[in-house]
Amino acid sequence: MAYQAQRLQVNGLWMNVVIAGEGPDVLLVHGFPDTHDVWRKQLQVLVEAGYRVIAPDTRGCGETDMPARVADYRIDHLVADLVSLLDVLQIDKARLVAHDWGAVISWRLVLAHPQRVDRFVPLSVGHPTAYSRGGFLQKLKGYYIVLIQMRGLMEWLCRLNNWLLLRALTGYPQELPRWRACLARPGRLRAGMNYYRANFDMIVPTEYPSARVPVFGIWSDGDAFLVEGQMIASERYVRGPWRYARIEGANHWLQLDAPEQLNPLLLEYLAAPLPAPVPDL
Repeated sequence: MAYQAQRLQVNGLWMNVVIAGEGPDVLLVHGFPDTHDVWRKQLQVLVEAGYRVIAPDTRGCGETDMPARVADYRIDHLVADLVSLLDVLQIDKARLVAHDWGAVISWRLVLAHPQRVDRFVPLSVGHPTAYSRGGFLQKLKGYYIVLIQMRGLMEWLCRLNNWLLLRALTGYPQELPRWRACLARPGRLRAGMNYYRANFDMIVPTEYPSARVPVFGIWSDGDAFLVEGQMIASERYVRGPWRYARIEGANHWLQLDAPEQLNPLLLEYLAAPLPAPVPDL
């Protein structure tokens, strides 16, 4: 089922957002090179389970406004967009599910504003300390982050020969027509790459605070971009209750490639009673 999106004024820009269903709020945050459409195999399932689902196009993506400067895509702006979205919708606290760049943003949201998150399900990407300290293999798998720093050249290379480079980088030809239709529009590919350019320091080993909300990390064994260790190691940086699940036989886009495995995990976790909060030391 297709859902109608609406445009909301959020943090100084117009954000394209799908809002569907009634019940407890679940915020779904996509990554690159996706839009809210990457959640199309979860939306109806969550609505039928009794949730109100909020699935935005993050800044520069889909039909959301596209700021021009690289600095406009710094992580603090991306986090502020989500906080503002919750404020606009008068949501005090939401269940949060996020993938790829959406998980990068959402981890930082959890760290800075734990009072706004009921529980958090990061897909693929672990805690920022665990990711930045993920070891040599993780750095190797993140080679594309360095390539994307070549402003202008990477945009040109990705479009060359009917988007051959993007096809090779992602390794998911089934989704390429959707990405191509969106990213071929003026400025959209550059905006997506600006996430990496504005936040290149995310690969530098850094100590971040621990998360203080319940977290359920999920990783898929066919992920070409992220090692399992950076998700497993995230437990060390979560002071709230922690769970982990490994999905077998799915690529990086596990919500599309293995919804039959992912969706039951989401439904069970989102409905589970929360354990007692972690006391302050």
